Amino acid sequence: MESLPNFSLLRPRSIAEAVAARAGAGEIRFLAGGTDLLPALRHGLMQASTLIDLSNVAELRGITSDREGVRIGAGTTIQELSAHPLVARDYPAVAEAAVAIAGPTHRAVGTVGGNLCVDTRCRFYNQSEPWRTANNFCMKLAGDICRVAPKADRCYAAYSGDLAPALIAHAAIAEIIGPAGLRHAPLAEIFTDDGIVYLTLAPGELLVSVRLPAAPGWRSGYEKIRTRGAIDFPLVGVAVALRCENGKLRELRVVVTGTDSCPLSIVGLDDLCALPLDEALTRLDKLVRKQVGPMETTLAPATYRRRVVPVLARRLINRLLPGVPA
Repeated sequence: MESLPNFSLLRPRSIAEAVAARAGAGEIRFLAGGTDLLPALRHGLMQASTLIDLSNVAELRGITSDREGVRIGAGTTIQELSAHPLVARDYPAVAEAAVAIAGPTHRAVGTVGGNLCVDTRCRFYNQSEPWRTANNFCMKLAGDICRVAPKADRCYAAYSGDLAPALIAHAAIAEIIGPAGLRHAPLAEIFTDDGIVYLTLAPGELLVSVRLPAAPGWRSGYEKIRTRGAIDFPLVGVAVALRCENGKLRELRVVVTGTDSCPLSIVGLDDLCALPLDEALTRLDKLVRKQVGPMETTLAPATYRRRVVPVLARRLINRLLPGVPA
């Protein structure tokens, strides 16, 4: 069995201390729940001379609300998020995504920030070091070509976090702090469609929280397809948020995970809301299939995953808006 490499461990007690520690020399990484980072270190997928354990930073934890919405600390555990009554009531897609993550023991220690910043995945990358060595590595680590698309000039490893699409569907805002101070940005903007450089966070920046604006009249849901009924990352995950009046769509958002190197917000949905529902769903299928770009990054064929996305979107709309044909 592969063992963890040696590293130093720092345990700051405030956000300021954590950011200051990150500015030190060497390969330094933030450690939240560790459910993704520690296995990656064990398999040689990442290196770290120092880990900054965030578990003692109370400022990063907790879920609070006011008239403007809900604030979710990045250090809040997935289990706490999945069980929070206000989240389940007003942002059900978020609660459904949380409870779909991994297994109970992972959710007990994994964090919101950790799931949002989870590394992209690929069947050529997420392997043991001997396996990767025998296959001459890949562009994402130590190699010079993408094994999924050998003629490509970029990595196609897929973003596979569950929370991001649900939060983005609810127009979440990220609170980020770093050496340059505090900033806010739409959560969707912290991701980029590149399997290697998949986050736009600057060196030393830390995701502190996400804020969900108040969502009166919105309904939402999340569903995923995975190899097993638990533990596994999504082969495809879809979040839908919609607002309706008199049984008719007025606003619609669809966000996909597991297909591209970033959470993918389907564009062109505004025009669908003026159409009869059966026609809107037919056009939605075409929009989704045209925009998602799954590659052979998992054991499931890309063609299967491309077909699953519109099925999940239609299923969710059917659940959220009674009367929509399945």
